[in-house]
Parts: sequence; structure tokens; C-alpha cells
Amino acid sequence: MVSVLELATLAAVLVTAVTAALLRDVLGAIIAFAAYSLTVSILWVFLQAPDVALTEAAVGAGVMTILFLLTIVRTVRPPTDHLFESVGWRGVAAGGALTSLLLVTVPSLPAIGSESSVTTGEVTGYYLEHAYADTHIENVVTAVLAAYRGFDTLGEAVVVFAAGVAVLVVLRQEEFV
Repeated sequence: MVSVLELATLAAVLVTAVTAALLRDVLGAIIAFAAYSLTVSILWVFLQAPDVALTEAAVGAGVMTILFLLTIVRTVRPPTDHLFESVGWRGVAAGGALTSLLLVTVPSLPAIGSESSVTTGEVTGYYLEHAYADTHIENVVTAVLAAYRGFDTLGEAVVVFAAGVAVLVVLRQEEFV
């Protein structure tokens, strides 16, 4: 069952995404994008993927917002006559068709944490039964992140590190300008 808080977060994701896409003011669009990224990271927490949520919050809401803001500092903001971009009927039709297609597939997904789910039942059961024997790590979560999903965890760490280095490089270049 989907809670009211999850539905409110999903609505916030949709509103911030549409706002970021339609705003003509660059600074406003960057702020809306940061809000979108932050609400998506909250949605990942609801979907029980805290590692993805942390990466989304760090890279999407943090690093990308800083890089976008540094970019507009170095450019000229043209004056805008109106706040929102006009949207053609083809774009609205394509967006509506994609949204309808995605919403049709949602009922076929298993409930989060459902024991009847093949993936949840078999994979979770395997991890709980064999984690210590396979990895000699007592904590099952650590065993999953370090051994079974080691390359995925390493990839996430590399992405966060690279984003941090990129921000430091850009900030260092700002000192000399």
C-alpha cells in the first residue's frame, strides 16, 4: 500500500520536474532542478535504495547545482519577458503518452518487500543464508555491499569522488579568474 507521504513525494517530483523544464529563468530552473533531484533522492529512500538516494542527493542536488550556479555566474542572464516557456501540443502529447505507458506498467510491479516476489524471496533468502559462509563478514548488509555488489559500490564511490573533484577543480579555477 502506498502511503500519503509517498504520494506527496511523487507529486513533488512531478511538479518540480515540470517546473524545471518550463521555467525560462535560468536561476529558477536550476533551483527547481535541485528541488527535483532532492525529491527524487527521497523517493529512492521510500523504494528502499539508500545508496542510490545518497548518490542522487550528493551528485544531483549537490554537485550539479553548484556546477550550474558557477556556470551562470560566468555567463550573462538575458532578460525574460515571461516566466514559463510555451509548450507545443506535440510535446504535451508525447509526454502524456509516455506517462500513460509508464502508469499502465505500475500495477504489474510487486509490492516493495513482498515475500511473494521472486526476486525478494530468493535473493534475500540467499543473502541471509549464505552471506557469512561466502564472505566471512558477519554483517549481512556489509557483505552485500562489499562482496556481492562490490563493483556497483565501487562505481558509486567513483562517481561521487569524480563529482567532488570536478567541483574542486572548478572552484580552484574561480580563484584565478
